Amino acid sequence: MYIVYGIPNCNTVKDTINFLKTNQIEYTFHDYKKKGITEEKLQDWCKQKGWEVLLNKKGSTWRAYDINHQRKIVNEKTAIAFLLEKQSAIKRPIIELDGKIVMIGFDETSYTLFFIR
Repeated sequence: MYIVYGIPNCNTVKDTINFLKTNQIEYTFHDYKKKGITEEKLQDWCKQKGWEVLLNKKGSTWRAYDINHQRKIVNEKTAIAFLLEKQSAIKRPIIELDGKIVMIGFDETSYTLFFIR
């Protein structure tokens, strides 16, 4: 079963959930705000996709972060420390199947090609 990682009030997460429900695709939802995220999970995701992909630099959490602190996030170790502290800065949603990332973010065309064959 797919696991959707995100924050429920995020628009891209809402779009993802709506797409999955509309297309009757089974999933479970992991809410960062309620359940958190582990360092091990972030390390695994970084191995799969790279820390640069996981860090949402377009979001309000990153933009509100002090520029001097932003400049200190230069590698996987510093990115993971930041993402553990500011989980809202994780690109979302992240969708996993059997521990492997299958999608990051929401793009209806990509979702249609992947989920509806």
